[in-house]
Amino acid sequence: MNKIKIGIIGGTGYTGVELLRLLASHRNAELVCITSRAEEGIHVASLFPSLRNHYDLSFEDPSKADLTKCDVIFCATPNGIAMKHSPNLIDAGVKVIDLSADFRISDVDIWEAWYGMEHACPERLSDAVYGLPEVNREAIRKATLIANPGCYPTAIQLGFLPLVENGLIDASSLIADAKSGVSGAGRKAAIGTALCEVGDSFKAYSVSGHRHLPEIKQGLQLLTKQVVDLVFTPHLLPMIRGIHATLYGKLVGKGLEMSESELRQIFVERFDSEPFVDIMPLGSHPDTRSVRGSNHCRISIHRPQGGDTVVILAVEDNLVKGAAGQAIQNMNLMCGLDETSGINNVALIP
Repeated sequence: MNKIKIGIIGGTGYTGVELLRLLASHRNAELVCITSRAEEGIHVASLFPSLRNHYDLSFEDPSKADLTKCDVIFCATPNGIAMKHSPNLIDAGVKVIDLSADFRISDVDIWEAWYGMEHACPERLSDAVYGLPEVNREAIRKATLIANPGCYPTAIQLGFLPLVENGLIDASSLIADAKSGVSGAGRKAAIGTALCEVGDSFKAYSVSGHRHLPEIKQGLQLLTKQVVDLVFTPHLLPMIRGIHATLYGKLVGKGLEMSESELRQIFVERFDSEPFVDIMPLGSHPDTRSVRGSNHCRISIHRPQGGDTVVILAVEDNLVKGAAGQAIQNMNLMCGLDETSGINNVALIP
């Protein structure tokens, strides 16, 4: 089988280097182009020594690079960049997987309100497939443009999904209390993510409204006929990788009659064939290090004191299942490969 020719636009951030790390061991993928205006001409291994002997490529200016020679392009760029490149690439027959938020929200007015800029190609929003394989696998297989989900939305949607699908919780009163490592803020110089600022500290942010909120609500709304309302509070943890989402829902209808074990079984059955969702035993409290560097999301279900509130714990690596790993999972599906190719690695311990 011929290898899939891969290009990466914006390969110098944490998501970009995570793509490089994972693709280096992907037997069916060959990186043929990687771009960065700021690092043009610099060898990949000079910027990222961990990749020595894995790539013999230098960064190219995206305006000069021949991106149409690629079969698949990953856009690992800040919001607002992918939407400028994608139309021409798709018209040239290139599949595009966007890891930014440019195509995640179908309503252009909502997107522009939350992201504070005019969308460059709103006519393409209806073509984009939301890249959550556990929901949209068959559509992803046929897609030419993938909106790779955000890190928080991946963990939160997977955690709520079985209960919302089955009408077991009140979708109008959901609560997501989520924490992320500082790599989620990107690889840029910023006081708020400097070691001396985040070390030995813990804080909430964007309590009045985080940009991932409409993405999460949109995803859950497609699974239920109920009105979806969500209180989402993100927090910054003094660690590099990982997301821990503690999710709360009020049980309704048949959900009130179900034991903790029966609620867990709903998750087991829903995710039984999913290679990257692991439903933990009863009483489990999954930790972020159990998914560090892996593409897995681990979930546990609790019904404290047998009350009417269900608590779901979901952990993932924000750079893998929350970004680069999920993007490669989508590429595998789009290109007819084994879904786990290149990303079925074991988490890093310690």
